[in-house]
Amino acid sequence: MSEAPETAKVVFQPSGRRGTFPLGTPLLDAARALGVYVESVCGGRGICGRCQVSVSEGAFAKEQIVSTADHLGPVTDAEARYVSLRNLPEGRRLSCQAAILGDMVVDVPMEAQTNRQVVRKRAENVTVAPDSAIRLVTVTVDEPDMEQPLGDGDRLLAAVAEASGLAGLSLDPPLLPKVQKVLRAGHWRVTAAIWQDDGFPPRVTALWPGEKTTVYGLAVDIGSTTIAAHLCDLANGRTVTSAGTSNPQIRFGEDLMSRVSYVQMNPARLPDLVSAVRAAVDALVAKLVNDVGATREDVMDAVFVGNPIMHHLFLGIDPTELGGAPFALAVSGAVHIPASELGLELNPGARAYILPCIAGHVGADAAAATLSTRPFEAEALTLVVDIGTNAEIVLGNRDRLLAASSPTGPAFEGAEISCGQRAAPGAIERIRIDPVTLEPRFKVIGLDEWSDDPEFAEKKDQVGVTGICGSGIIEAVAELYLAGVITVDGLIDGALAERSSRVVQKGRTFAYVVASEGIELTITQTDIRAIQLAKAALYAGIQLLSDKLGNPPIERIRLAGAFGSYIDTKYAMILGLIPDCDLAHVSSVGNAAGTGARMALVNRGERRTVERVVREIEKIETALEPRFQEHFVNAMAIPNKVDPFVKLREAVTLPEPRAASEGSEEDGDGGRRRRRRRG
Repeated sequence: MSEAPETAKVVFQPSGRRGTFPLGTPLLDAARALGVYVESVCGGRGICGRCQVSVSEGAFAKEQIVSTADHLGPVTDAEARYVSLRNLPEGRRLSCQAAILGDMVVDVPMEAQTNRQVVRKRAENVTVAPDSAIRLVTVTVDEPDMEQPLGDGDRLLAAVAEASGLAGLSLDPPLLPKVQKVLRAGHWRVTAAIWQDDGFPPRVTALWPGEKTTVYGLAVDIGSTTIAAHLCDLANGRTVTSAGTSNPQIRFGEDLMSRVSYVQMNPARLPDLVSAVRAAVDALVAKLVNDVGATREDVMDAVFVGNPIMHHLFLGIDPTELGGAPFALAVSGAVHIPASELGLELNPGARAYILPCIAGHVGADAAAATLSTRPFEAEALTLVVDIGTNAEIVLGNRDRLLAASSPTGPAFEGAEISCGQRAAPGAIERIRIDPVTLEPRFKVIGLDEWSDDPEFAEKKDQVGVTGICGSGIIEAVAELYLAGVITVDGLIDGALAERSSRVVQKGRTFAYVVASEGIELTITQTDIRAIQLAKAALYAGIQLLSDKLGNPPIERIRLAGAFGSYIDTKYAMILGLIPDCDLAHVSSVGNAAGTGARMALVNRGERRTVERVVREIEKIETALEPRFQEHFVNAMAIPNKVDPFVKLREAVTLPEPRAASEGSEEDGDGGRRRRRRRG
């Protein structure tokens, strides 16, 4: 009997797909086997160059691997020929030619992804009175006079002070070498940009010849998975264009703690994480200004929000202190800084404002979401949840406000799910399961038709059916529960295999087959466990805050973030992701963090508001709360072991609690295994 071939573990980012392959397997073959879409039009001959990838180097604690470029085979003749003719960027390889020789994390650049992630973060339409930190003043400056030898810059400041009514004006030092040229280019009529934020003396930060009426500001939400940026006209506060991209730091770790661990194990690589996120933001700037026919020099102000780890990495701060108790922030208050110090190519006088963080794991993004949803002004007890790899929770009203975070991990975004993927064309985002036949029907991103529509079969090849994204995973598990395929404990009932070919045995456990044409998409017992663990962590965090308030009924729920915007609130409650509430008062509020960033950009008063609210919020550290484990265990059940969900039951008929049929029992991994028959 021959020995099994040696294998290596390969993780593809940003999709998060992973698998084990025999040594010598071409990377492109591995990608295709996992459903990772890497463009290749030459049939793997090393001619087109479309399948470029790179290897992320370092120790990855979560994956328990050490990844290095040396784990790829040597350059082939075909690859060498391509390099000699067209060149390859440093660190890139052709995946059709590069063979797997060891464990690795592979980064698929955006241009090589045929099914790119859909960045679902838009600027919400919230009206904010414009009162930005940037003010334009057009003045005519007295020409030089030998009898009054006052410097050009001094006469400029005098004219601007008179026109603006501001005292104590100064010129930004980088502007000094340009003053005389601009004054003469404008024939002594110029437009000055004045930066004025509370607590800081006003300063002229930019100058243009003649009259200028429009400058822009940038509002950016730096998420662990995606980055969304909005360009706003600072005169009227309107968002003129938006753009988003995947956060390239994904290649260093899917979730936040994986990135902290990466920095701990590879401290010399910290600049790589910092430069990656800054370069992504800078690339978005280029797209945004191009969209409106502006230039980078027209951008005078920028506001940034992000969770504490993204906040620190963007500022160039080592986040390792956030990796364990007491989760110490290097800085928690608002940060004012020249935009140039963040590596951004904007106007040399542009300023950046970073919102304050609430606590060690509740960041500036949660502060921004609180600002935009304004529970601190409401009478009704309001729950605001921003669901991501780290869920941030705010609960309260105008009398008292509490905040916490819960480590949900990347399962809600499709990672760690066997058929999961991030939102991209071809991903299943909606699913329904017939409770009688157990047959599914679903809808994929990129097509309007459901799978049972005759037109779906004609159109599905346009995008394929490639996996299940976060909103689809939530609906799938909830629908399996409603259809009786899984029990209240989340166990797949193997006895249903006799009733439907959709329920199949996978090793010692069972799975549900969603689709089998092309790539087989199945929801396994392990997948359901991953969702249960994630939703239980979130629910336990919410319950801890509710405990602090005496467990009053929650009157309103606001789901924030890209994921919160696209999940069906009914299914989120059926699953037990959020607590019981009148479904009419549960809604998605879109990219609340990005909206809060925009509010702070276009109105200085909103900056003071969020700074005050953050100081007043009570911070709860879930990891230190003794009842967290109790709430977590109860929340593993669907929807919950102890909470009755009275309002949900008034709107939805839930299955009666039952145990899985005999014939299977739980294994050590929390799945099920078949009982051995005696005799």
